[in-house]
Amino acid sequence: MHFSKTAAILIIALSVAVTGCKKQEGATEAKQEGPGKGIVLAEVNGASITDKDFYKEQAALPPQLKPMTETPEGKKEMIDTMVVRELILQQASKDGIDKSPEVAAKLEDLKKRVIVEAFLKKKIEESAKVSDAEMQDYYNKNKDKFKSDAQIRASHILVKSEVQAKEIEKQLKGGASFEELAKKNSVDGAAAKGGDLGWFSKGSMIPDFEKVAFGLKDGETSGIVKTQFGYHIIKKTGSRQAGVRTLDEVKDEIKAALAPAKQQETFKTLKEDLKKQAKISVKEDALKELGGEGAKGGDAHPGTPGEAAQPAKAK
Repeated sequence: MHFSKTAAILIIALSVAVTGCKKQEGATEAKQEGPGKGIVLAEVNGASITDKDFYKEQAALPPQLKPMTETPEGKKEMIDTMVVRELILQQASKDGIDKSPEVAAKLEDLKKRVIVEAFLKKKIEESAKVSDAEMQDYYNKNKDKFKSDAQIRASHILVKSEVQAKEIEKQLKGGASFEELAKKNSVDGAAAKGGDLGWFSKGSMIPDFEKVAFGLKDGETSGIVKTQFGYHIIKKTGSRQAGVRTLDEVKDEIKAALAPAKQQETFKTLKEDLKKQAKISVKEDALKELGGEGAKGGDAHPGTPGEAAQPAKAK
């Protein structure tokens, strides 16, 4: 079955946690954290959908779907999705669905999960920080991992038409911010970061793009570059020679390498400490009487758990 972009976004957006549309709150709205200024994008029976709501929803989408909401068409589709969901919420409230026992039970379960997640996040972040000494030690022992070819860092603005590319080029020559124009106009996943593509070596990008990018001076902006993806305007933002990258350049990579083990150890210690402070009694006899999935249908015998369901293979 073929799904349109709208349908794909709708399915995902309606499945993620509901942020809810809010009534306008004046100055209070503008003080809330996160991107956006509280600008109203749509109104649904008196409830407002703001740019803050939009960015929050966008951030919750899977990475592969985010680029779909960064084009003018995609933004309209996302707003339509949010409007439809708000209409469903309003109608569900009229029907009393929000007050049903089933919803109440699920909300209570969700509340517990959110509290546990917040508690663990706070405790693990506080206790599992990677120290400067640990990063230095890891760096000294693994310098071979941080060797790289000559690299550059670049940003780009990608649009589908040459006419739009020329208009953007004109704005850049007039002093407009490259980063802001990328956020507003670029149609790829780097748009949200002002077009930043990070560091890359030769051979990482398509030839037509790479040839121009590596030919620029640091801070220089290219003309319009046509590739199979559309029309690019490229800005070279940095360069570094081949060799071993410095500790400062690879700190984020080292943290990413060391953090999981530290977090696991922190969780293990936290779990043991909580158990030591508690009075716990596990009813082993009752536990043995639990059946497997088959027990729901009455086929499994007490004390003989049914065969566990096998996880689906990752696609």
